Amino acid sequence: MEPQLLHDVADSVATVVIHHPAKRNAMTAAMWAALPPLLDTLAADPAVRAVVLTGEGGTFCAGADISTLRGSPEDAQGLAVRAEDALAAFPKPTLAAVRGHCVGGGAQLAGACDLRFAAQGSLFGVTPAKLGIVYPASSTRRLVSLVGPAAAKYLLFSGELIDSARALRTGLVDEVLPEDELAKRVAEFTRILASRSQLTQAAAKEFANGRTDRDAYWTEQMRGSGDTAEGVAAFLERRQPRFTWTVPDRG
Repeated sequence: MEPQLLHDVADSVATVVIHHPAKRNAMTAAMWAALPPLLDTLAADPAVRAVVLTGEGGTFCAGADISTLRGSPEDAQGLAVRAEDALAAFPKPTLAAVRGHCVGGGAQLAGACDLRFAAQGSLFGVTPAKLGIVYPASSTRRLVSLVGPAAAKYLLFSGELIDSARALRTGLVDEVLPEDELAKRVAEFTRILASRSQLTQAAAKEFANGRTDRDAYWTEQMRGSGDTAEGVAAFLERRQPRFTWTVPDRG
């Protein structure tokens, strides 16, 4: 099978699989380019309430396919940044399920997700210093927001890999699970995400990402959504709420 991004949707959760096992799921130029339109499709699908990004087999993603850097490193980096930005801007919750190596471009993708759950024994690294590449400004700022300036400098200056325990301590990942429990925990948690109000999640995501010009928009969305009334009624009636607000079509 050619290197590609595979996806399926089940129980309101889309799973996107980085599939390039011959090179430990390294991202080719075509794979980087395919991610933004795939995310647009998933964002527009009302059946999708959350996205899980993972890698085929025992590796999340070993980075960019280095052969793509032989031509124009700037062009290759531009593709990666556009894919990373599209993932960060996705209007529904995203979760990276990490096994094995999560390095270079893989760390960019995981960092662009809202949450990261990792199997014990996973390894993380941000490795442009090994190649003499200037890490993109937006990617650097995103890394700093996750782990703080000192840890970001450690990763960027050295290119060294850190284990899942250190990644958890620094805030690079949110949960670390035994290998055989990761899939179950991800499925359990994404079911929780899918049951919650998309209105709350979408607004919170924008606010947490630093957007400051949409307060009035979200107040108006809340007034007209019906989610608040449904949430209160469900609480008082001791039942699960049936939230109906969905992310507007961005097209």
